[in-house]
Amino acid sequence: RAGPRRESQKQQPGTMADISRSLEQLVSISDQRVKIEQYKTALTGYLSAPADTASLQAFVEHVAGEAVPLSVSRVVLLELAQKLPSLPAAQRKTIGLHVIDRTAARATSFEEAVSTIREHIAGVYEEEEEWSEAARMLSAIPLDSGIRQLSNDYKVEKYIKIAMLFLQDDESVNAEQCINKASLLLDAETTDPALMLQHKVCYARILDAKRKFLEAATRFHQLSTMQTTAFGSRSISEEDLTTSLQMAATCAILAPAGPQRSRLLGTLYKDERAPRLPNYRVLEKMFMDRLLQQDEVGAFAATLAEHQRATLDDGSTVLDRAVVEHNMRAVSRLYENISFEELGALLGIDAAKAEKIAWGMLLDKRLDGSIDQVDGLLHFARGGSADHSSDKLVAFDVQIEHICRSVEAVASAVAKRYPELAAPAPA
Repeated sequence: RAGPRRESQKQQPGTMADISRSLEQLVSISDQRVKIEQYKTALTGYLSAPADTASLQAFVEHVAGEAVPLSVSRVVLLELAQKLPSLPAAQRKTIGLHVIDRTAARATSFEEAVSTIREHIAGVYEEEEEWSEAARMLSAIPLDSGIRQLSNDYKVEKYIKIAMLFLQDDESVNAEQCINKASLLLDAETTDPALMLQHKVCYARILDAKRKFLEAATRFHQLSTMQTTAFGSRSISEEDLTTSLQMAATCAILAPAGPQRSRLLGTLYKDERAPRLPNYRVLEKMFMDRLLQQDEVGAFAATLAEHQRATLDDGSTVLDRAVVEHNMRAVSRLYENISFEELGALLGIDAAKAEKIAWGMLLDKRLDGSIDQVDGLLHFARGGSADHSSDKLVAFDVQIEHICRSVEAVASAVAKRYPELAAPAPA
């Protein structure tokens, strides 16, 4: 048994030598058209044996070398790029990376082939959930070199794809750079409607990832209220619209307290789909300026994404800040003035931190009142703010609307169960 194994081992160098000799014979062909066809035939043979990675690598090194005319190697490597998906994922990545490495010195000469290969390798990284690697692989594709004539839609699609991949790994800075490049190429009249929609969704997600929650909530709400559901090759389901509304509510809850947020909360609260949202109770309490309890906050926190649970510089989370600021505004509806000791006890923080948060909200005009540092009191303004009065009127209108909806729901339920009661009275 040892004899044949040694013989097999001796044949390996001969096999590679045979490959080298056969490729050298192809170089000597004078007719360029015949030469290209012979190289394509050889490539097909190597691809038919997917386990033989070494032979394919040797073929790539030969074709990308100086001995093969550029007019031939460009066509052959493009053929390889187009047939690369026929290989298993691991080999696809190995051969693809080998091509990129061997053509690096003359990358512009093989731009189309290398760009196609990069897309295939990025697909493999996606299968492996290596999101950032996939994004960087696509980012290396030259979209503005001028060598290839690329449509704006193609460029926008690639920029959005790269941005979404970066978002998968919470790399919001890189994602924003890509989506900004896409924004410059958008045209309301010529851009594919499906790409316009993807751009809006991606931009809203980036704002959310960067913790610009008020802006993100506004964008998500706009997406949730779209009347058009068909965008070119893509359509939006009712579930997609509800998901956007859910994201809008979550971001609005996490946004810094203030008049703008209150108005947005009112808009979301009045949406007829809102009662079906899992975070509806928190949304309702925040809009009605009612104090939130710890169990309610804990249940809401369990629904948040990783970046929405991020820790701030002072050690608190984004949700902690939002809840404290909301409860601060809720307290302002109940008290004319309050000591910082008592305020801290209500908010679950110490007096110094309560004073610091109140000072910041007063400075940003997100809270009406004044601080008496001598007596350690926070005085709340009463009726002196247009925003405050407006908020109270909106809240009153919403409460009336809520009562009317409840009555209508009860009447509908009674009519459904007892249809005879809903029958018109005899003349």
